[in-house]
Amino acid sequence: MSKQTITKEEVKHIAKLAKLVLSDEEVRKYQQDLSNILTFVSVLEEVNTDGVAETSQVTGLENITQEDEVEVYSPDLEKNLLDCSNLTKNENQITIPKMM
Repeated sequence: MSKQTITKEEVKHIAKLAKLVLSDEEVRKYQQDLSNILTFVSVLEEVNTDGVAETSQVTGLENITQEDEVEVYSPDLEKNLLDCSNLTKNENQITIPKMM
């Protein structure tokens, strides 16, 4: 395991990309935190994963989808929807007052 370090300039560059303004104290803190993360990742890179199948999730959940159901168009349904409005109807459309 090799200790990975990130420079203060790299922390400032990352902060700039993220549009963050960091104080000097925050830069030092994130420098340490990010260095620790990189060190941990370098440990993971040393793990032998030969023969291990790729895994995207381990909870056993499956994609739950619903089949599409075709419904026959009903003109009565459209009429019922139009009847919900108290506004004037014209050629199966609701007429609204002019705004301008």
